[in-house]
Amino acid sequence: MADLSQQDWTVKLNNDDNALILDVRTPEEFEAGYIPEAININIYEGQGFLDAVNKLDKSKNYYVYCRSGNRSRQACALMNNLGFDQAYNLEGGILDWKGKIIQ
Repeated sequence: MADLSQQDWTVKLNNDDNALILDVRTPEEFEAGYIPEAININIYEGQGFLDAVNKLDKSKNYYVYCRSGNRSRQACALMNNLGFDQAYNLEGGILDWKGKIIQ
């Protein structure tokens, strides 16, 4: 797991052909606005979150975010424990997502 600033996260994401964006907020938070192309898996679902994440392709590089960076940091650590080698946490979460389109 790596904590990346918005700039580093964005640059790395934009240069990664094997990237997947993961939003770990609640469905309600996701519906209120999200980073384009993100998929939503709610970390608060506990075992459901682990089950859903375990179905993801471990060969992908995951760019993970939440509201402020705390849940996504936890999600990255859980993903690392499940065998995901490349999980990048967006420091500051979507609150610090400046100058980007949020749908």
